[in-house]
Amino acid sequence: MSTAKKAANLSIRADLLEEARAYKINLSQTLEAALAVELKKEKERRWREENRAAIDAYNRHIERDGLWSDGIRLF
Repeated sequence: MSTAKKAANLSIRADLLEEARAYKINLSQTLEAALAVELKKEKERRWREENRAAIDAYNRHIERDGLWSDGIRLF
């Protein structure tokens, strides 16, 4: 996805910055990739939290009544 870029100031450990520069690691790309991973995890965590009651209710229903296909499945 290509979207507009915006400059940001942040602080990181000096040793990490020095080593990253020595290895010619693109800091912007690395941060974007890491943020994408963290944002995905946080969105998933929040979705599970927001839907926990419904998921728990569905699981209780399945434990109590079984699946609709229990009598017709061949596996």
